[in-house]
Amino acid sequence: MTTTTQKLSFEDYLAYNGGTDTRYELVDGELVPMSLGTGKHGAIIHFLTRQFEDIITQIEQPWVALPALVGVRSPRGRRWDTARIPDVTVLSLAQWEAMENREAVIDFNEPPPLLVVEVVSPSTQTDDYRSKRSEYGLLEIPEYWLVDPLEAKITICLLDHEFYDLTEFQGEDVMQSPLFPDLKLTVAQVLAGER
Repeated sequence: MTTTTQKLSFEDYLAYNGGTDTRYELVDGELVPMSLGTGKHGAIIHFLTRQFEDIITQIEQPWVALPALVGVRSPRGRRWDTARIPDVTVLSLAQWEAMENREAVIDFNEPPPLLVVEVVSPSTQTDDYRSKRSEYGLLEIPEYWLVDPLEAKITICLLDHEFYDLTEFQGEDVMQSPLFPDLKLTVAQVLAGER
């Protein structure tokens, strides 16, 4: 569902204020409201953000994990602009700090995030698996996680020449992340949103 009838440029999107707390992604120049999702959706985002932050501290990397706080401008390949807001974004601390006095959106001329996560819901399933996967690949985001409580699986997508190689994990499978090789989480733990 979109909320505008006229198309917006990326600059218009950054300046847009609808007078509410509603957050939007920009898809082909149209504002698409982001729903809050279910409590389970939020618990998964919270859990993964904490897990990433814990491992970042342990391995002493200058990175940060943020829950739905950073946008990523997308090269969707059509006439109008697109900007996504991943459910979790891992990026360098310096890049996050550089956004202190501007909109928190990673533009084309900036390094891509290190990892993004999308938690699949019925309303985002097609975009998460198809559109965002191709967009994130073109942006050269090295690692993209699709956490799918609907299908009870997690797909880790690893970049190889602007395309992702996919590995699916289910149940008690321990996921393998190149960015976080010491992170030992099962799919069941992530989907439960528990420590």
